[in-house]
Amino acid sequence: MKASSLMFQISTNNRFLTYADGSSFFWLGDTAWTALQRLDPAEALEYLDNRASKGFNIAQVVGLMEFDGLREPNRKGDLPLLDLNPTRPNPAYWNYVRWFADEAFKRGIYLALLPTWGDKWNASWGIGPQIFDADNAKVFGRWLGERFKDIPLFWVLGGDRPIQNDEQLAIIRALASGLKAGDDGAHPMTFHPPGGTSSSKWLHNEPWLDFNMQQSGHTRPEVSTAPLIEADYALTPTKPVIDGEPRYEDHPIAWNWDYPNQWDASNGYFDALDVRRATYMALFSGACGHTYGANSVFQTYRQGQDDRFGARRDWREALDLPGAGQLQHAKNLLESRAFFSRIPAQDILRGERGEGSDQLRATRDEHGSFALVYVPSHRSFALDVSTLNGPAHTSWFNPRSGESHPFGKIQNTGVHSFESPQNGPDWILTLDTQISN
Repeated sequence: MKASSLMFQISTNNRFLTYADGSSFFWLGDTAWTALQRLDPAEALEYLDNRASKGFNIAQVVGLMEFDGLREPNRKGDLPLLDLNPTRPNPAYWNYVRWFADEAFKRGIYLALLPTWGDKWNASWGIGPQIFDADNAKVFGRWLGERFKDIPLFWVLGGDRPIQNDEQLAIIRALASGLKAGDDGAHPMTFHPPGGTSSSKWLHNEPWLDFNMQQSGHTRPEVSTAPLIEADYALTPTKPVIDGEPRYEDHPIAWNWDYPNQWDASNGYFDALDVRRATYMALFSGACGHTYGANSVFQTYRQGQDDRFGARRDWREALDLPGAGQLQHAKNLLESRAFFSRIPAQDILRGERGEGSDQLRATRDEHGSFALVYVPSHRSFALDVSTLNGPAHTSWFNPRSGESHPFGKIQNTGVHSFESPQNGPDWILTLDTQISN
């Protein structure tokens, strides 16, 4: 694979991800945490073909899987480590990871590769066992960095665990140092945190942390994903931010943060509307991309498999849940307009905005060429359009289908009132001073 021209960088304004040539890269991720161990080659190609057809360009996968990933072999019968030793990676296992990465690349999908799930360095919960210390983490990281040096990917440290003490911080720093020593710093790096938190809580000022990743998590559907994004967006130094694990489609709604592994199915399941609300709340608050997840897909659920998360269907069926095919419309919408000058724009909203995930959210071009407003349910609202640089063509963009419905033109003066279509529930108002392609 000749991929050097496709390595990724951070934009000059430190808000977005780019290809090496400076062109825009919108992260549209899918959580496939268990794919490397639970999919055989034919199934892996089926998964990748499906995700490519839906516009995904990132597969978030784990090397040392959460569910007893040190002792459960992949579908070819290979374990990731010899004798549970991080300094002795099993080449056969990682050759399959390389094959998966190559096949993903052919389909325009890049790996966001977690070297390990968090229970291997912080066993405060999970199967573990905890096998890492600072010394062997650096050796493991360097080996991985060298092995995947020529592949365009992102390193994601962490794995759903907090950093609770200096020893754990030393392990993470050593792993980051090893990866950079192995790949010569070719790949951007971030950290996947536990629910309701961001990598910035522990690591924002770490020089190796290129962008922040959050996990807004799987709590109540009325909780907005916007505040976490806004908090990271305001930090100094400026770094891009992504919600790397929001509410999963077809996942039971959690009832209490104090018991993060207990789900009450009687509260219902997150659906495609919940997914869309989480997506646009984050994007219109400053996120440079977004990650989707489906409950059965992230764990590659099969009938008869142990399940802690209320899976209701096989992973193959879950591939085609409605939300999975709808998030490409968010990517297409934002890529069709000025990319690097897009900023949050809650200041243009006037009057009642709603609450939580039913709250209006706006984004715009800082130079005034467009403004977008996400309307999560039918309502009337007002908008100050004076930030636009000329008269604007108005449309209703359907986030379920990607279709746009023009309905007029307005002057860029004062406050204008709008009412979203009743055949919703959610819509996006688009205002463009030039007609987009």
